[in-house]
This record gives sequence, C-alpha cells and structure tokens, in this order.
Amino acid sequence: MPEGHQLWDYEREGWARRFFENWRASLKWQRLEPYEKFAAMIDRHWDGIAAYCKPENKVALGFVEGLNNKIRVIQRRSYGLRDEEYLRLKVLTCMLDPI
Repeated sequence: MPEGHQLWDYEREGWARRFFENWRASLKWQRLEPYEKFAAMIDRHWDGIAAYCKPENKVALGFVEGLNNKIRVIQRRSYGLRDEEYLRLKVLTCMLDPI
C-alpha cells in the first residue's frame, strides 16, 4: 500500500478499504461522536467510494468546477422560480451542444 495516499487516490477497492479500516482503527480509541458518525457515513456510501477507485470513473476536477459554476449561474438566473423539474432539466442540458 503506497504511503501518503488519501482514500480517493487508490485505484483498487481492496487498498482503499484497507486504508479506511487502518484510519478508522487509529482513531477509534478517541471515541469522538463526530468521528463515529463520519465513519458510519463512509460505510453507508462505500459502494460509491469503491466505484470511484476505478480509474475509468475518475473525473478531472477542472470539469467538475466548470460544471458547478454553470449550475450556480443557472440557479442565479432562475431565482424565484419554483419549478424544480425545469431547473433539473436546465442543469442536465447545460453541457449539450446548441441545436
């Protein structure tokens, strides 16, 4: 297991799980409620975390930031509208080529 990695750096689920279990064991003795809640949340979402470990599922952060910015602009423009389905469709189609 490579040293100095973060959970999201691993490309194999087994290594990521080992990293998480080692991290959890190193902090368990502190019995901090926020830590316990966080560790439980990681367990609940493990399938998504494991899927992200595969190289083909990783997304460039620049793309994510650009998409988040587009979503914020759409939300700003639609301020006051209550049609959540329309907002959802605008977000889903914001990356499509113009017709």
